[in-house]
Amino acid sequence: MKAINNYIFDLCILFGAALLLSFSLSSFNKQEISRPSNDIEIPKYNTKFGFETDVYYLDQYKLEKDQYLSDVLLYEGIEFKKIVQVETNSKSIFNIRNFKAGKSFYLIRPDTCVAPICMVYEPDKYSYVQYFFNDKATVHQVKKPVITCVEQVSGIIEGTLWDAMVEQNLSPALIDKMEDALSSSVDFYHTKVGDRFKLMYETQYVNGEKVGIGDVLGAVYKNNNGEHYAIYYENENYMGHYDTEGNPTKRKFLRAPVKYSRISSRFSYSRLHPIKKRRIPHLGTDYAAAHGTPIFAVADGIVEKASYNSGNGKYVKIKHDKIYQTQYLHMSGFAKNIKRGAAVKQGQTIGYVGSTGLATGPHVCFRFWKNGKQINHLRENFPPANPLPKDEIEEYFKFRNEIVDVLDNISYRQSNELSALVSD
Repeated sequence: MKAINNYIFDLCILFGAALLLSFSLSSFNKQEISRPSNDIEIPKYNTKFGFETDVYYLDQYKLEKDQYLSDVLLYEGIEFKKIVQVETNSKSIFNIRNFKAGKSFYLIRPDTCVAPICMVYEPDKYSYVQYFFNDKATVHQVKKPVITCVEQVSGIIEGTLWDAMVEQNLSPALIDKMEDALSSSVDFYHTKVGDRFKLMYETQYVNGEKVGIGDVLGAVYKNNNGEHYAIYYENENYMGHYDTEGNPTKRKFLRAPVKYSRISSRFSYSRLHPIKKRRIPHLGTDYAAAHGTPIFAVADGIVEKASYNSGNGKYVKIKHDKIYQTQYLHMSGFAKNIKRGAAVKQGQTIGYVGSTGLATGPHVCFRFWKNGKQINHLRENFPPANPLPKDEIEEYFKFRNEIVDVLDNISYRQSNELSALVSD
């Protein structure tokens, strides 16, 4: 079976961009895994960015620091009027003003002696943008075909969770997503030697290159408190990770507003202030993290304030419901569109760690109100999120059983293994 899987993986690498399969594990709740379609279109290897390379010339360029794109295009024979027209038409797609120095772009021409007819830029690994120098100055963004491979991995913690996953060349993004999936049942600040994990997750490939991590379809973490499962379930009404009983694995509130942080100062009614040098209440919890680290809203809510004062520095205050409010202090800056009245979702970035106001170093002071009184959120027993309703639970259980069967058949310390191929 492993040899077959390796053969399939080789096909994925060789024919990546053109494999179109009939099933996507992002909608795995259909309960069936379809086999790959026999109607496989073999890609044309003499094309790039939609142009046949034996007909068109593709010249690669890079902007130097302090160099203007318009200067390059003018030198290559593009009229200034046409450059302005292309720039105007690109604003709603990907503005040519956002080209980065040192990042490649391409000029396409039918002959080496004529001006380019098109310019191509790749803003990310999933797409490219064509800027045509025609009468209408047409601009198109093209999505690249993405091949999604479903992989399995497991491990036993001998030092830290991070070490156990990095040793297997697993992406930090996968570590993040596993922690998100199991955030309410596993305290990842206190993992222990001997803890074990298994994962079933999506890996995305473009043209044979691994470009990203998709959803964690199933996860199990085993510690002294038993086995903790997280199953990704999605349909038109529900989306997210659930435990084996159909309860969301995320609670109503996240445990902390930042990742990869440590508690540098706890909630106290009498703390020696590091700047004022006298004992005053510290009615919050400080999380030390690197400058610029994203700060997340710990629950859904409405922004009440996104402001500045000399003590708090830049801060955001959010009202979550009639009972709870949270506040995030000493930010270096606010995230886009974070202002009074803005609706935010749990886990959404609202700002970035800094040291504005009365702060000796980069951290976020996280404050929590319950019924108008500041409390120590680490001692609060927050209500769970709503479970799946009765009319949904039977369908979920069928799907859960399939994922759990896969997870239970993964051996600990099993190497990264391709288990299925699917296509977006």
